[in-house]
Amino acid sequence: MTVPRGASLCLVTDRRAVAPDARTLTTELAALERQLDEAVEAGIDLIQLREVDLSARDLLGLAERVAGRARQTQTRILVNDRADVALCMVGVGVHLKSDGPPASVVRRLAGTGRLIGRSAHDPVIRELVDDADFVIFGTVFPSRSKPPDAEAAGVDALRRACVSVAVPVLAIGGVTPERVAECRDAGAAGVAAIGIFLPPGRAPGALGPHAAAIALRETWLR
Repeated sequence: MTVPRGASLCLVTDRRAVAPDARTLTTELAALERQLDEAVEAGIDLIQLREVDLSARDLLGLAERVAGRARQTQTRILVNDRADVALCMVGVGVHLKSDGPPASVVRRLAGTGRLIGRSAHDPVIRELVDDADFVIFGTVFPSRSKPPDAEAAGVDALRRACVSVAVPVLAIGGVTPERVAECRDAGAAGVAAIGIFLPPGRAPGALGPHAAAIALRETWLR
């Protein structure tokens, strides 16, 4: 299983940013699932469930519900870091952190039909990629999800990352419609983001999944 090349879009979740006023986990998850329903309807290619503080039980429940809604669509679901949770379900992939276990080890457990992604921050990523299907590289542009003093890697580093591996590379960090052409021209196969996919008003430049998918794809194709 592979990610499509050319304007691939990956929504990375952050339930607290979706529902900052929520008082309970149930309310947070309900708001997140509404966002992800819209993402599936919008045809977003990948949804990375990056809810790192959820218990295994809650994360499994979330992944099962979202994967069930995405079945028979083009959207693929990945669980961030927790391969043990992802492997409990048929067809759900896993996204490994840059310092996570080798993709080849996860592949032996997961089999050939399951999507495996890898985060990378170093533009020379040959060895890191290992047996992963794709890479998310960043932070390319300054991002509100990172500390103010965090240094962005930049487009040149993205370009070096793209030419260093044979698998698709998605750019992450500060992604906006105005910046996707730079990512495309650097060799990226698409983009990943949190902020632009948030409901309007939740962050500067947030458009919601449907409007964001349209804006990003239209700009990519220009």
